[in-house]
Amino acid sequence: MTASNFDIQEYLSEGVEAILKDAMRATLKNPKESIYLLKFSKHARKATKIRQKYEQNGKNIPAFLIASITSSCNLHCTGCYSRANDACSDDEPKNQLSGEQWEDIFMQAKEIGISFIVLAGGEPLIREDVIINASKYPEILFPIFTNGTLLDDDYLKLFDDNRNLVPILSIEGGEEVTDSRRGEGVYGQLVESMKVMKSKNIIFGASLTFTKENISSLISNDFINKLHDLGCKVVFFIEYVPMNHETIELAPGDSERELLFGEIDRLRNDYRDMLFMSFPGDEKLSDGCLAAGRGFFHINSHGGAEPCPASPYSDTNLCDTSLIEALDSNLFKSLRDGGILMDDHEGGCVLFEHRDEVEKILNKNVKI
Repeated sequence: MTASNFDIQEYLSEGVEAILKDAMRATLKNPKESIYLLKFSKHARKATKIRQKYEQNGKNIPAFLIASITSSCNLHCTGCYSRANDACSDDEPKNQLSGEQWEDIFMQAKEIGISFIVLAGGEPLIREDVIINASKYPEILFPIFTNGTLLDDDYLKLFDDNRNLVPILSIEGGEEVTDSRRGEGVYGQLVESMKVMKSKNIIFGASLTFTKENISSLISNDFINKLHDLGCKVVFFIEYVPMNHETIELAPGDSERELLFGEIDRLRNDYRDMLFMSFPGDEKLSDGCLAAGRGFFHINSHGGAEPCPASPYSDTNLCDTSLIEALDSNLFKSLRDGGILMDDHEGGCVLFEHRDEVEKILNKNVKI
């Protein structure tokens, strides 16, 4: 598929099928998980048909949604984009979506063919009410990106009973680097939580934020072997997005991305019982950035529809409109139609590099 004939629906559908194929391969020895994934695969095919019908009517529905369900967090991680964007703080949360409002969003997502909803924060495990509501929608797979420090017996039972909830634990590498960023003792808590989940046959994953400096250590056999031995079945490589000019040199460039993609292919062959994914992924293959509804979008804890978590701009709120109407907001349409998302850039986030233009759309309500 070349840029000249790029079909976003075909790209998303093939991506979903590849994820499910790899996920089922990774869970062959876990009957409970395999049975769920077989059922979910049927739901995903149905969701693809729903999205294709919308596409025929000129509406692109992404397969993925990111939901930041709280602005609260119990940690103060160095370089946290949520705190840098003031999307996360220690203040008492105000005007956040209720559990019922999030459940309504999940219901709408199911109806328009969204198959994956990433639950993020802040720290999402603070919102047990939202996660319980998510468990009611087995048609949607909910990876829960968590710092892992709030896992308790109640959550372990919830995850065991509802296989559409998949905890993804954030870890920076070994003990020294993880604790230096997340706090003393966090690495030890993560390891203990992983051991408990492995003993209960609960599928879980790890989220690894990669930069120019740490990519080699994260893809090393030593580190991946450690995760494998702890029972980790899913590994997300999350590209570091700079939130200011002081850290922009850490943003991965084309050489780091090419290294990662090559190594992911190797890891998939070497570790047949694990699933490896990267986010946001190879923008060259997807004909540009997939934010703003091309492939995914973000809902913040107050209901604002944003292009992505690292681009905290919104002109639409889910308190006032439907999910499908939010996808057609002026901001999203202008970003999709104006060429910004397809722009070449050295590294990091294209919306970060063009934030002045994004703010122009937002503030002046004009297309570019």
